[in-house]
Amino acid sequence: MKVLFISPTFSGAGGIGAHAFRLSQKLSQEGYDIELMDVPHIPIKNLKNPSFSVFGTLKALSNSKTYDVVHAWNVPSAFIMKHIKAKKKILSVHGIYSQQVKMLHSKLTGSIIGSKESEVLDWADVLTTDSKSVQLEYKKKLGKDFEYIPAPLDPKRFTDIPDVKKIQKQVVYLGRDSFEKGIDILKKIEPNIDGSVKYCTSLEWHKAMEVLKSSQVLVLPSRIESVPQSILEAFYLKIPVIATDVGGVHEIISNNKTGLLVTPNNSKELLEKINYLLNDIDLCNRLANNAHEFVLKNFSWEVLLPKYIKLYGNL
Repeated sequence: MKVLFISPTFSGAGGIGAHAFRLSQKLSQEGYDIELMDVPHIPIKNLKNPSFSVFGTLKALSNSKTYDVVHAWNVPSAFIMKHIKAKKKILSVHGIYSQQVKMLHSKLTGSIIGSKESEVLDWADVLTTDSKSVQLEYKKKLGKDFEYIPAPLDPKRFTDIPDVKKIQKQVVYLGRDSFEKGIDILKKIEPNIDGSVKYCTSLEWHKAMEVLKSSQVLVLPSRIESVPQSILEAFYLKIPVIATDVGGVHEIISNNKTGLLVTPNNSKELLEKINYLLNDIDLCNRLANNAHEFVLKNFSWEVLLPKYIKLYGNL
């Protein structure tokens, strides 16, 4: 089976592109013929996605190949997917796109995107998401049916992460330096945290994992999310997590069992939870052990790769 993957990137510490790249490797091992479409973009906030879609569409129009499946890994990729010749088309989304645009840009832009959202989703034969919350929201909002397939965690990626010295009371932030990730909230309360904060906004994945492994707590103060891969990575490394209860975060963090949930945009509550956890080693250990068991049971390639193979096989 010849499959084309379209994504804004196939590299980075985490996110859509890294997941798509790892899946391409796994499917290649299963005998699939996977091609990754490399598309340039203008690295400026308001031009990144539009330039990616425009350049990708031009590339698609000049592509004479026909594929068994084309798989677009986010909504901007769908504009490219539309012009690719393929027997079947899949679109994967990671959050409610119009809400993401509204958060990142403006209410007006979000409304414009929202008015076209259903039409764009209809370009695909199959829709998938990594979040049950997104699945339910799109069904309620637009009557669209999405298949739920989470992004797996590959323990083999961690084999060459070296042992590192544990830094007591070190808080780590993993993610983009952007408003929707809530980094400003963490920076606001940083002077009152009973420890130090390490920001990993642009580190290569292995370096970011070393910092995560050396830390006592991972904090994700996001305003909008799907199911963050960084939480699963912390679970595997037995680093307790504090995160805002947005998007699909509550699907993996059971409050006081696999992590601690806080109200979005509530800096006071976030500070209280951080300091509470930094000063309770027994709770840290309990949360970390529960989370480690949870991620191994539910997010391994052994569990989830067959779902992707079934997805392509049923088209």
